[in-house]
Amino acid sequence: MLNVGIIGTGNISGAHIAAYLTFPDEVRIVGLADIVPAKAEAKRSEHDLTAARVYDDAGAMLAAEDLDLVSIATPPGTHCELTIQALEAGVHVIVEKPMAPSVEECDRMLEAQSRSGALLSVIAQNRFRDDMAQLKAVLDSGKVGRIAHARIASEWWRGHSYYDLWWRGTWASEGGGCTLNHAIHHIDISLWLLGRPRAVAAMMTNAGHDNAEVEDLSVAILQYERGLAELTSSVVHHGEQQEIVIQGEHARISQPWRAVAEIARPNGFPESGGNTQLVAELDALAEQQPRLEHTGHAGQLGDVIAAIRDGRTPLVDGEDGKRAIELVTAIYAATIERRTIDLPIPPEDPWYRSGTLVERAPRFFAKTTSVDSQDGEIIVGPTHR
Repeated sequence: MLNVGIIGTGNISGAHIAAYLTFPDEVRIVGLADIVPAKAEAKRSEHDLTAARVYDDAGAMLAAEDLDLVSIATPPGTHCELTIQALEAGVHVIVEKPMAPSVEECDRMLEAQSRSGALLSVIAQNRFRDDMAQLKAVLDSGKVGRIAHARIASEWWRGHSYYDLWWRGTWASEGGGCTLNHAIHHIDISLWLLGRPRAVAAMMTNAGHDNAEVEDLSVAILQYERGLAELTSSVVHHGEQQEIVIQGEHARISQPWRAVAEIARPNGFPESGGNTQLVAELDALAEQQPRLEHTGHAGQLGDVIAAIRDGRTPLVDGEDGKRAIELVTAIYAATIERRTIDLPIPPEDPWYRSGTLVERAPRFFAKTTSVDSQDGEIIVGPTHR
């Protein structure tokens, strides 16, 4: 039985708590830490965690409890120091996305993980979805051939008051806008499916939130060896369209699932009806993909629990989290400097370091309101289908 602590008891912590409660024979939540103890007490009551003690300081919880694993569900700017603190206490860590605001901080976390020998995982719960697992399996089959183009739409919508919450809307506290905090999941998925790009070009703006310093819209072009990908990150898109379309040498596949395969006439133009045999094969592959036992946070936390039990690396580790931050950093650098950014970003590059983004980023607007909390649940998926 693993003893679990939760650091940060804001809205997203509920997803972690619910996931852990899915595995009652393997884990028990023994501590909740938050700088506002009343929030931790509310979560304790809401989920009937009668055996859990509440702390107003993460260090106090780490010192008092015999913890095996902690979830860190605090604002992004705090992830690095809290993760290092837990790892140095010999505790396994799963930290919410984004891993940290800079590549340098990610490496500090990875160095702490290496020293401690403990496990480090970064939340990327969209890998633990049946539709994404389906897309990955079909792509890995090789039947679509060499990838020519991908279109990745991380298109969300958030009202003006979204940025009123105290830690949102500034480069220093949030670490960035929609590119970092919303598209991070699609960025992770793109790396999982397509690998690391060679170079990045991008532009960004604030199109709809004049109470935030950060961007609410960015468009990036990712260059691979022969192919290209385009990534839209947004919180200004009505309808919240989430889509991944991959154009391969032989066929197009997408999430939501659809397969299309053209076949050429002698003059190179497409034959009417296309390659029905290949489409049937791709549809069959997708249909045969087994359903996941657990999805979302439960899927990922279940894998972390199993990794601790089995002494193996989790399916999503700290290196995965770092690669996503590196790509986000490249998008910001490309748009701020108006040039193409090559990957990887080396340690001697100013964009590798903590503080460069805060120093160089444009302040689109001043943050005008700061509230300690907001009523209502967070919504982690599109409201329109």
